[in-house]
Amino acid sequence: MLEPDQLSLNIPDTTKPRVIIIGGGFGGINLAKKLSGKDFQVIMFDKQNYHGFWPLLYQVATAGLEPDSIAEPLRKMFGSDDYEDFHFRLVKVTNINPEGRIVSTIIGDISYDYLVIATGTKPNYFGNDQIKKFSFPLKQVPEALNLRSQMLQCFEQASMSKNPETRRSLMNFVIVGGGPTGVELAGALAEMKRHVLPTDYPGLDFNQMNIILVEGMDRVLPPMSAEASEKTHKYLKELGVEMRLNTLVESYDGETATFKSGEQIRTNTLIWAAGVAGALIPGLPETSVERGRILVNDYSQVLGYDNVFAIGDIAFMKTPDFPKGHPGVAQPAIQQGKLLSKNLKRILRKEPLEPFKYKDKGSLAIIGRNRAVADLPGNLHFGGFFAWAIWLFVHVMALVGFRNKLVVLSNWVYKFFTYENGTRLIIRPFVRKGDRAKRKFINKYGEE
Repeated sequence: MLEPDQLSLNIPDTTKPRVIIIGGGFGGINLAKKLSGKDFQVIMFDKQNYHGFWPLLYQVATAGLEPDSIAEPLRKMFGSDDYEDFHFRLVKVTNINPEGRIVSTIIGDISYDYLVIATGTKPNYFGNDQIKKFSFPLKQVPEALNLRSQMLQCFEQASMSKNPETRRSLMNFVIVGGGPTGVELAGALAEMKRHVLPTDYPGLDFNQMNIILVEGMDRVLPPMSAEASEKTHKYLKELGVEMRLNTLVESYDGETATFKSGEQIRTNTLIWAAGVAGALIPGLPETSVERGRILVNDYSQVLGYDNVFAIGDIAFMKTPDFPKGHPGVAQPAIQQGKLLSKNLKRILRKEPLEPFKYKDKGSLAIIGRNRAVADLPGNLHFGGFFAWAIWLFVHVMALVGFRNKLVVLSNWVYKFFTYENGTRLIIRPFVRKGDRAKRKFINKYGEE
């Protein structure tokens, strides 16, 4: 691997306005797709070389899908002649200098005419470093693969454990956060418990496997309607998920989860889906940041700057309808990216900018086979098979690339008739930092 001082960004000089996009998520790619052409030089920086469809990340973690079925290489997405003067660089941005119009990366600096920050979010541990160290987040593909390995390793070790208490700890799974990620993960695990794992591990008593969903508020799916929350609670209960509402986790040391009430649960796996914070980049003044997100006006301009923009989850756009900002889902980012491309072209033509107006297309969550909830425009609420079918259609159509659509759809059809999760592979054993016993076990028995 080359050292940073041996590398260069290698971006050609240009007489066109240069737009730098930091982040290849929903906002970044929709902006770049509409912007690349004759008017601008477009540069995209990201720490990973692919765009991922993160709403399906939990299915990678529960062995329902492989990561390449929910991700698409960014260079492939922008590899055609339609995207002239587009440049992608796999590099970490370390700082931005809005006064000097400079973006700094680990391998060098580059100037810009317009900067767009679309870095999304990261897990929010609310200052609890112990939970951060020992819990399992679910925001990126490597984290999903770590969680998948962890869960399968737990079952493998439980099948060989001599100690009943240790076995129960290995088969306890605590999910913190009752939002869409938490309930969908709990539902997927519950279906594995019913239909998949007993066949794989006939020597284990899966009545001892506990899936515990912890939510700090008084209902699951707080962002959705009360009707959706009630139906979701019913579905999870039918699947055998234990729900702890109005409950907060105080600490987790890798073996024991302790709640604020003082109750403790022994578990080797605590999954953190309790909140997110903006993935901020150093350089903006504190006055441009609020609640861990970047303050923007109705045109996505960062407060205090007319040539720096933020879109997607990182942006905090206050409006009368959304005083706390837009929901942290794909649609606001997609719509903001598309509108910003039009507004940047309007700036070149010296035309007035168009303010952003969010078109709410509804919210969906799936809890298992034939179990889903939908809040649709017009105050419509559905549950059961109809909502499940809508969820499948929407998520297949939202995937990038025909191959991914085909792979995911075929996987779901196969699973519908067989209940089979076909990717229960421990490709790379996971060892948590500080877990010396597991590392010793894997080194001794897992490698030649």
